[in-house]
Amino acid sequence: MLVEIPRTAAQPSIPQITADEASAAARAVIKLFEKWKLTDAVAREILGGLPARTYARWKTGDHGRIDRDLATRLSLILGVHKGLRILFTEPERGYAWVSKPNDNFGGKTPVEIMSQGDIFSLARIRAYLDAERGGW
Repeated sequence: MLVEIPRTAAQPSIPQITADEASAAARAVIKLFEKWKLTDAVAREILGGLPARTYARWKTGDHGRIDRDLATRLSLILGVHKGLRILFTEPERGYAWVSKPNDNFGGKTPVEIMSQGDIFSLARIRAYLDAERGGW
């Protein structure tokens, strides 16, 4: 006998990332940027041009208010990390991938694309990894 599985609601019950979730994402991204061996300047550009003083506070754990744009960027960055962890069984290869030139990006590195500052560049890298792992 077939039993129907309850459907998931199309809209989440909590439509936005909470402050605690955004802060946790910020902590994870700071650690990820260390693994990717990014300079503070490049990290700040990936985060949409975050001011140097703000980023320095982030590194001490003081994240302050994280707006929707920044929370979306954090989510995309963590999605890139997730895609790399799925594609590479050795974490170090995934961390190194972001700094290697890629023909699919016109010979640029994924970090160069992501650090262009616009949110669409982050989404481009995320979508590429999702497609590579068959996530479409």
